[in-house]
Amino acid sequence: MNSYLESIKKQFLYYKMLGEKAMEQLTEEQLFWQYNEESNSIAILVNHIAGNMLSRFTDFLTTDGEKGWRNRDSEFTNSFLNKTEMMNYWNKGWECLLTTLEQLSEKDLEKIIYIRNDGHTVVEAINRQLAHYPYHIGQMVFIAKILKNEAWNTLSIARNKSGDYNNRKFSQEKSKRHYTDDL
Repeated sequence: MNSYLESIKKQFLYYKMLGEKAMEQLTEEQLFWQYNEESNSIAILVNHIAGNMLSRFTDFLTTDGEKGWRNRDSEFTNSFLNKTEMMNYWNKGWECLLTTLEQLSEKDLEKIIYIRNDGHTVVEAINRQLAHYPYHIGQMVFIAKILKNEAWNTLSIARNKSGDYNNRKFSQEKSKRHYTDDL
């Protein structure tokens, strides 16, 4: 199961990188852009993702993942004054998550933790968040692509370049590696 812990760390870092590469392509004003009142800006999504990370992964093995101090509803409003403040909060959430993952051992994986009094094994709780964060990071990437249009720098295999990518991958020897290893 140590391979599970290593894999999920790499996957979380991959999605962190995608979010950051999308945000890097935007102006500060674009980070706060909302299509309409009901939609989220990237800044709002950052506020929610980091707020969720801090709640879920603070005292992960010993307290409920929905902390009493968390105000989830306020995460869906813009509370940042600028990009620097937003990025500091983004990094605070990721630091909490990644530090917790580093401290876990194989023997922790079957322990039961709670989120709103619903019991999860540690594996289930991590998998829950590994689905949740990429869902929102995908929204961030989508917003960034809309705003950048033709100036967008792709974060994955560029259009009409799948053949080149496959040729490069198949020219390598078969080996056990994580798909994020050669990014």
